[in-house]
Amino acid sequence: MSSAAGPLALELGVKSDPIEYRYSFDWLFALMERNGIRQLQLGSFFELYQLEDSWFKELRAKAADHGIAITSVFTAHRELGGFFEGDPRFEAVARRNFERLIEVAALVGARHVGSNPGAAYRDRMGDKAAGLARYSSHVKDLTRKACDLGLEALTLEPMSCSAEPPTTAAEIRSLMEDFAAFHAANPGTTVPVYLCGDISHGLADESKHVLEGNIELFEAGIPWMCEFHLKNTDANFGSTFGFGPEERARGIVDLSSIFALARSRSADWPLRRVVAYLEIGGPKLGRDWSDKLLGRQLEESLLHAKEALG
Repeated sequence: MSSAAGPLALELGVKSDPIEYRYSFDWLFALMERNGIRQLQLGSFFELYQLEDSWFKELRAKAADHGIAITSVFTAHRELGGFFEGDPRFEAVARRNFERLIEVAALVGARHVGSNPGAAYRDRMGDKAAGLARYSSHVKDLTRKACDLGLEALTLEPMSCSAEPPTTAAEIRSLMEDFAAFHAANPGTTVPVYLCGDISHGLADESKHVLEGNIELFEAGIPWMCEFHLKNTDANFGSTFGFGPEERARGIVDLSSIFALARSRSADWPLRRVVAYLEIGGPKLGRDWSDKLLGRQLEESLLHAKEALG
C-alpha cells in the first residue's frame, strides 16, 4: 500500500498520560531530555478542551526548550466515544471536543491527532454498527478541518474488545480501506486517516481464549499505521504495564521482536518515519509511596526500549 521510498525509520517517544495530576510537564520534559527522547504524544486531560490557546503555545515552547517536539495528540480517557451513544446530545459534544482536539494539535505543532472510535454498550451490542457509521461520517468530515489547519493525519486505535471497534483484522481492514478510498477521492481537501497501533491489544473471548493475538493484530494494521503505542501485557490482555525487569518477567511482549517485525514489513508502512510512544499508566496515582516511583518506571522502560530498538 505504501508508495514511499527508502528505509523505515523507527523512533521512540513518550505519551504524557502518567504525569496527569502527578508531575508537571517541566518534570516530564527534563526526564525525556535526560534519556534522549525527543518526541511527545500529548495525552488528553479534562481541562484540555477548555484551555485557552495561549497555554498550548507555551507548552510547545517549553518542550522546544528541552529539544522536544510534540508530534502527536491522542485521547487518554475514551472521552470522544459519544458517536456511539445514539443520543444527538452526546454526538454533539463528541464532535465539538474532537474539533477542539484538532485545534490543540495544530497549536502544539503535532503531525497527527486522534482517539479510539468509541464503544457500544454491552447491553446494546446491536447498536455497534450504527455507532461506527456515525463515527466514520464525522471523522471523514473532520479530515477537512485537519487539512485546513495543516495537520498530516487523523488517527484511530484498534482496541481489545468486541464492543470497541475496530478489534479484529477484518474490522481494521474494512474501516481503513473505506477511509483510504475517501481520502483518495478528496486528496486536496482532506488528510488521510491512519492507525495509532498498540502492541498490547488483542482479542480474547469470555473464556479468555485468544481469538486474535496482539502480534497478529499489530501486523494486520501496518499498511495503515503511522505511529503506535509501546506497552506490555499479560497473556489474555487483562492488564498493561511497562518494561522494567519485573514487568518483562510477567509480560508477553518482546520489543526486539516487535521492532524486527516492523522493519521486516518496511515496504508496507504508509510513512517512512514512525514513532513508537511509550504508553504506561505508571504506579498508583495519588499516594506518597507510589507517585515517586513514576520516574524510575519510565526510565527503566525507555532504557529497555532503546536497547531493543538498537
